[in-house]
Amino acid sequence: MKKFMNTAETMVAESVEGFVRAHDSFVMFGPKRRFIRRRHLTSGKVALISGGGAGHEPMHIGFVGHGMLDAACVGHIFTSPTPGQIIAAIEEADTGAGCLLVVKNYDGDLMNFEMAIEMAGERHSLDMVVVSDDIETSRTGESRGRRGVAGTLIVEKILGAAAERGMPLDQLKQLGEGLNTRIRSMGVALNGVTVPQTERTTFTLGPGEMEMGVGIHGEPGHARQAFATADAIIGHLCETIIKDIAVAPGARALLFVNGLGGTPPAELYLAYNGARRFIEESGIPIERSLVGTYVTSLDMQGLSVTLALLTDEEISLWDAPVATAALYWP
Repeated sequence: MKKFMNTAETMVAESVEGFVRAHDSFVMFGPKRRFIRRRHLTSGKVALISGGGAGHEPMHIGFVGHGMLDAACVGHIFTSPTPGQIIAAIEEADTGAGCLLVVKNYDGDLMNFEMAIEMAGERHSLDMVVVSDDIETSRTGESRGRRGVAGTLIVEKILGAAAERGMPLDQLKQLGEGLNTRIRSMGVALNGVTVPQTERTTFTLGPGEMEMGVGIHGEPGHARQAFATADAIIGHLCETIIKDIAVAPGARALLFVNGLGGTPPAELYLAYNGARRFIEESGIPIERSLVGTYVTSLDMQGLSVTLALLTDEEISLWDAPVATAALYWP
């Protein structure tokens, strides 16, 4: 295994330190380097806090800044941050209006964030939104329900903008839960993930195979299929998503094509072109778009397609200014 690292044990800490030093106009370490926070917190605003295992960069640390997250906690690779990290972020980020925790629907994340709320709830006003946009786990019947994947970015962006406008905690939670019902994602991969600590690949594909329905922790999907043209692959993803999402009259659509870590921009834009054509031919006009590598699974050569159906207010919140290391528009 060849990776640009010194040791597997120090890889995360060195990477996160490099991130903070590269983007110190946006972010800084919290006390004892237990989390990353906005350099300039806004007094009286509900704080948005998220986090998860390393290996998904730029999510979540790349979304810390004006218009998105106030703090993010990083665990070991594909491992939830500890309750202690989350509590430390709450203590630092709460400037008087409470904190909303944005959590991806994974057992470890849910357990640790819920534990942090239980332990810190007497001192702070806290609530949680659980993101579950991946259609794959509902198709396979897994008991925990849908995983939180690339759609988490959309939830964090829209909630972050609403918090900047002064929306209170209870309304932010309601907004996040409503969003979650109208965002769906599905991924595909051409290779598994090499985890530094184990030096093992999470799954192995033959030269003519691909894995449909992958997660962001290197999990295999629901089916190993013969490799096909880009249009055939993207068409299958889009068709599956459209069948799984209720399209209300007047809904305004956001299309997000996300790279999983090892897919070049040229292929992502080609995939976006096919996805937009397929979705619009299905009668859903695309009004907003995002293409890039934002929610990754280390070095996975793959991509995901996310479709979000938004209200006028949510479109306005998506368009609102954002200034983070990974997402920026005035």
